[in-house]
Amino acid sequence: MITTTPETSTAASARGLTKTYGTGPAAVHALDGIDVDLAPGRFTAIMGPSGSGKSTLMHCLAGLDRPSAGMVHVAGIALQDLGDDELTRFRRDHLGFVFQAFNLLPMLTARQNIMLPLELAGRRTDDATARRLEQVVDVLGLADRLSHRPAELSGGQQQRVAIARALVGDAAIVFADEPTGNLDSTTSAEVLSYLRRTVRELGRTVVMVTHELDAAAYADDVVVLADGRVRTHLTAPDGAELVAALQADPTTEVAR
Repeated sequence: MITTTPETSTAASARGLTKTYGTGPAAVHALDGIDVDLAPGRFTAIMGPSGSGKSTLMHCLAGLDRPSAGMVHVAGIALQDLGDDELTRFRRDHLGFVFQAFNLLPMLTARQNIMLPLELAGRRTDDATARRLEQVVDVLGLADRLSHRPAELSGGQQQRVAIARALVGDAAIVFADEPTGNLDSTTSAEVLSYLRRTVRELGRTVVMVTHELDAAAYADDVVVLADGRVRTHLTAPDGAELVAALQADPTTEVAR
């Protein structure tokens, strides 16, 4: 049974979130009692050194992995109360995903790749969906590329098609895991600027995992992890603040 929460000021939240791999002396605590709130209509970056738990946190928030303990609410839904089939439907209907690999089908056009998840879900392309597609395509600068197949697109254009695919279903949150990891610096900046536009112009919520300071600079908020815990949660940080947060002693509490 799906349980909702009256909390509407957060797009996603976690309380006491723990994820442990293995048992006994060999146990690895990827997440160690995390509490975090992610605001709607904002671009949030999750940062931290390798092994800090940033991808694990995203996977738990997105319902791609189940925590060992704690609670996760996304779009007002308590994910821990969902069965496997319910969780699959929730991800399909309410979340969007963008990864390093573009995961586009080579035989389909850009438009067909964008619309594929809706077709697989059996969702009819009604007037609202058509308007949303037009709006997303316009914001992402893809209007003149919809008839092209992936091999005819640049890496940045392919990633923008993947972003459009995540947005066209009207997802409550788009989760992006190192979305510029396979792109050069110029193309990365292009893709990040388009992600920024989806937040500003479409009012979407984007949560991105990254280890790159340049990528995090596009975000409204930055959650910095260390050793499976929230090191600090910064709003509109500048480069110096990000560097300080990443280099600080993880045993020292910092708040802003």
